[in-house]
Amino acid sequence: MTVLRRLAAAMRAPALVTVLAASLLALTACSRPDSPEAEVRAVIATAKEAAEARDASALFDLIAPDYRDAQGYGADELKRYVRGWLIAHQSVRLLTRVNALEFPAEDLARAQVTVAMLGRETDAANAWDLAADVHEFDLTLAREGGDWRVTRAAWRRAGTR
Repeated sequence: MTVLRRLAAAMRAPALVTVLAASLLALTACSRPDSPEAEVRAVIATAKEAAEARDASALFDLIAPDYRDAQGYGADELKRYVRGWLIAHQSVRLLTRVNALEFPAEDLARAQVTVAMLGRETDAANAWDLAADVHEFDLTLAREGGDWRVTRAAWRRAGTR
């Protein structure tokens, strides 16, 4: 499948929020503010904010140069996808939840995140019933030079395995 066909097919799933998301709950974790857990949660929150602000540059900063995913995308392909996703979604509102966060090594984190893209704005922090599209993300992040970046991601529609 050509890169353009893969990107077109992937446009159906909000991979943007991979960086996103990416992308998550307020930083009210029980961990210390400078702990690896708090740092990774901050990266996820930054991805969410950048996606909602449609700030491609801020999202790109969260992608590791050696990024790879199950679809065969590298960092450059993901960045092209993100640009297209932002063009297609002129208004982005996300609800995010970190379901699991683990650290198999000192500079390596794995996060399971649920992201819902809202069909309309809401003030309710838990307005999951308004979600138009809900996906689950399995993210791997690595700390490089003091900064956490996404090195690998997999996503699927919520409720499918």
